[in-house]
Amino acid sequence: MSFLHTWLLFTLVKAADPPCSLRGLPNPPQLSRDGDVIIGGIFSFHNSWEQTPDTFTSGPQQPKCKRFKFTNAQTMVFAIEEINNRTDILPDLSLGYKIYDSCGSVEMAIRASLSLVNGHRESQSCSKPETVQAIIAETSSTPTIISHFATCACLSDKRKHPSFFRTIPSDYYQSRALAKLVRNFGWTWVGALCSDNDYGNNGMNTFISAAKEEGVCVEFSEAFFRTDPRENILRIVNIIKSSSSKVIVAFVSYSDMEVLLREMALQNITGLQWIGSESWISDMNIATVEWQHILMGSMGFAIPKAKIKGLGEFLTRLDPFSDVELYKELWEMIFECKLAPQENVDMKDICKGNESLSEVQNQYTDVSELQIANNVFKAVYAVAYALHKDFSCSKSDSKGKPVCCYDCIPCADGEISNMTVSCLKCPPELWSNDRKDMCILKLVEFLAFEEIMGIILVLFSLLGVSFTMVIAVIFFAYKDTPIVRANNSELSFLLLFSLTLCFLCSLTFIGRPSEWSCMLRHTAFGITFVLCVSCVLGKTIVVLMAFRATLPGSYVMKWFGPPQQRLSVLGFTLIQVIICILWLTISPPFPYKNMNYYKEKIILECSLGSNVGFWAVLGYIGLLALLCFVLAFLARKLPDNFNEAKFITFSMLIFCAVWITFIPAYVSSPGKFTVAVEIFAILASSFGLLFCIFLPKCYIIILKPEKNTKKQMMGK
Repeated sequence: MSFLHTWLLFTLVKAADPPCSLRGLPNPPQLSRDGDVIIGGIFSFHNSWEQTPDTFTSGPQQPKCKRFKFTNAQTMVFAIEEINNRTDILPDLSLGYKIYDSCGSVEMAIRASLSLVNGHRESQSCSKPETVQAIIAETSSTPTIISHFATCACLSDKRKHPSFFRTIPSDYYQSRALAKLVRNFGWTWVGALCSDNDYGNNGMNTFISAAKEEGVCVEFSEAFFRTDPRENILRIVNIIKSSSSKVIVAFVSYSDMEVLLREMALQNITGLQWIGSESWISDMNIATVEWQHILMGSMGFAIPKAKIKGLGEFLTRLDPFSDVELYKELWEMIFECKLAPQENVDMKDICKGNESLSEVQNQYTDVSELQIANNVFKAVYAVAYALHKDFSCSKSDSKGKPVCCYDCIPCADGEISNMTVSCLKCPPELWSNDRKDMCILKLVEFLAFEEIMGIILVLFSLLGVSFTMVIAVIFFAYKDTPIVRANNSELSFLLLFSLTLCFLCSLTFIGRPSEWSCMLRHTAFGITFVLCVSCVLGKTIVVLMAFRATLPGSYVMKWFGPPQQRLSVLGFTLIQVIICILWLTISPPFPYKNMNYYKEKIILECSLGSNVGFWAVLGYIGLLALLCFVLAFLARKLPDNFNEAKFITFSMLIFCAVWITFIPAYVSSPGKFTVAVEIFAILASSFGLLFCIFLPKCYIIILKPEKNTKKQMMGK
């Protein structure tokens, strides 16, 4: 099997815990060396075992390991010693190691894992970690909480295995490649075998799915494990013998494949085309003369070969007289002798200790195809580089870069990290606090009466009301004078009343928006302004009609007398009332929490509901204002000493200019400034009408009373 899993376990501050009482015998590592940083390792020094029968008079015995396989563990030792001799990686630290033998057993691998995590001595606590910062471990996919050579695609699930690390792709890609390989040779009727574990089952499921896509039919799919009863192995062999497919795809580990091949050799089953996974297709224990006639012509995908400079020399420098029992076992296996005299051992079989490993050829000294060992070598260096990066961080290096050395990188705005190592996004109406550890309510912003801008606008609104009231009092006091009577006093008082409403309606735009205030502000604005412009339009028409009435034979004034003037104002205003009713009925304005302008706060504003309704109200006001401006412009040169038309022209010019500039300002202003722009337009246009139409009259009434005579009014 392929792939590398490196698990970094950075130890935290240890608390004082009671001593741990181990069950069973202590489990010390087979290979160990002290260092500032310890790396753990779990390898199959032996790739098979025999279980000692239970006697029921003593505790369970340790399995007896067989078939020595030591290269992977020695590669880890070599990589650590090479790193310790380098000055560019971890120059101020030395790496140590604790390496265990799993014997290819899941149970022994788990026990070794617990020993690395919790320690193996009575004086240590079971609840705190051992001084191991990283673990490179196990070859099979089933016990891969920690693994250095597992290819199961199931381990790619980061939710279940967040710290899993590989150096080559998962079995997902190999399974699909095997299906394409079978299809490429035109084999559309195949059998399938897999190991009954995570590696085999997941790999075979992917292969079968990919085979269907490629148009390949699978006659049978069987799973088995090397510890299964012989009856199950015989059943699978009989299925192979009786099947019509002559192509067998085997997604099987090398240990399971050996068990199957041993039974097939006994029954002399040949003539099959085998397609193998990387676990056994290039394994030296499988490629033997014993099974050559069964596996002739086998194909599959193998892990790329690699060379590790200096590893060959390191492997041959082994000292058989060291305290490491594994070195003695390896020496005796290679040279087929014993290092110390024992009973029933011929003296000629005694090892001298000066035998040369460089002069023998076996799997241990063969470094021509370092497939699995190369992954172990890369795993150690991956750990070393990760530790080097962490330990070499400094304050001077971190300017403009994310912080390191166990400091948390702050979450982005709007995200928090609450007792986790990942950032969580706050709900839409919440925002992160300064420490990024809690979501708090966003600040709700609207144009309030208490803020400076709101106070200023309120003052201008009340100032406009005050001016209007003063002018109304003046006009009422001098209502019988020629200048007031000559300019249609009834429409003048109605215009002053509508201007008062215009100034007051601006106050409805200030404060927290509610359902009723949103509907009131737009409808009040629309109706009061139409009433105001209708009065101005009526006064303009009166000026034109009055001039026409002075011509001989003209009777136009009887068609536009005071009743007709009142009806025209009522009619123009009623149209706006109907538009507002339709707007409020179909799609009325409503309070809306706008979160688009600012991420950190909510803009509480009145949504228009219907854009058509809003622009219809505004468009109708503009239409009346434009009509009034055109009529006033035509009447500006009428021959009266006091011609009101020219003042109406100026007022309408200001009115139109304000609302034309309002449109782009309204569309582009963000948040509460949109409301401020609308209030400013209301106040500016209202002041323009008030001052242009009434201020000249007040000037004559108060400061130039000699001009307030009928003779002066009819001077021309």
